[in-house]
Amino acid sequence: MTGGQRVQIVPSQFVIEHLPNSTFPEDDEWIALVRAPEGLTMIREAPPWAEGEIWKGFYGGGAHDKPGTLAALIGPLADAAIPVFIASTYHADLVLVPDHRLADASATLRDAGYRIAE
Repeated sequence: MTGGQRVQIVPSQFVIEHLPNSTFPEDDEWIALVRAPEGLTMIREAPPWAEGEIWKGFYGGGAHDKPGTLAALIGPLADAAIPVFIASTYHADLVLVPDHRLADASATLRDAGYRIAE
């Protein structure tokens, strides 16, 4: 399914925050927001001093009009027991993996036929 598809490693690092009592963030420093009954989930660039879980991102995977595109991208990561957090855009998907698993995720995607651009 990948056909040598290209995904790019995003140079930023990210944090994922849960704001249980918020419906909108207090600032505009966010990358993606998801509002749910449990509160707000926010992805933002991690500042250099950030503590806790840091995530790195792959961006790409192709058009959303082809069924199975996202599944083909995250399936190999699931098989390798690499956690993911997904934010989809109009053009492609941002697939976040824990920073300490980036090398494993890159190797897994290469083995699955993806071309990784850095």
